[in-house]
Amino acid sequence: MTHPYFDTALPDGRRGVAALAHRGFARPGGVDSGLENSLAAFGAAVALGFRYVETDAHGTADGVAVALHDESLDRTTDAHGLVAELPWSVVKRAHIGGVEPVPALEDVLGTWPGLFVNIDVKAESGVGPVARAIERTAAHDRVCVTSFSTRRRKATLAKLSRPVATSAGTSEVIGFLTGARLRVPVLAARALRDVDALQVPVAEKAGPVRVTVVDAATVAAAHAAGRQVHVWTPNTRAEMERLVDLGVDGIVTDRADLLKDVLVERGLWAG
Repeated sequence: MTHPYFDTALPDGRRGVAALAHRGFARPGGVDSGLENSLAAFGAAVALGFRYVETDAHGTADGVAVALHDESLDRTTDAHGLVAELPWSVVKRAHIGGVEPVPALEDVLGTWPGLFVNIDVKAESGVGPVARAIERTAAHDRVCVTSFSTRRRKATLAKLSRPVATSAGTSEVIGFLTGARLRVPVLAARALRDVDALQVPVAEKAGPVRVTVVDAATVAAAHAAGRQVHVWTPNTRAEMERLVDLGVDGIVTDRADLLKDVLVERGLWAG
């Protein structure tokens, strides 16, 4: 990968594994603090030495991108309502876990100018606001824009003045898996032609069937296509070590503390 976002070079010339703190670091010691996607959670990841965090984004009714996973404030904050139907003046008064204000994406990007941020554009409301937050903070070299919706990701990219790192949407992942399982490299590569990385779970349910997404064959197929593989969200040491052994390029986890221990022990910590 040539995009600066994917630079995990180690002093000895090897590439480390990109360690991404999922929604910041809100599970110290495995205990959920209830502060996901707060500035406190992102700050905790930075304090632990993380260079990468993962977050989600929605847009308010008046066009402000906020770092929040859900479409509503109900689950994680002390307020209620759909973000897309509320102005920023109301959303910013909501408190995650009752204590931490919902952050604007621009504040996440601006508070830590050296932090790499993986941004999942969760809804149509976030397309323009996310692009504006990236533009205003000139964060093009340190963000990866992704979405389950390929159309939503492309709409966001179309509003940017410079390229950013990107990850595959659901339709592209399905196309890639089809090519990889059929052992047709050209088909797998074509599915990922518009993105830099494949960010996927180890397995996914497809109706009653659980489909393996990440294994030796799919990692090899992605690498043959010149694409990175980032996996979310393994939270046990055994699973992290298994994925490192498979050769994945990045891991997105709630257990940032545990992942750091694993990568330091393996000599692959790029923090």
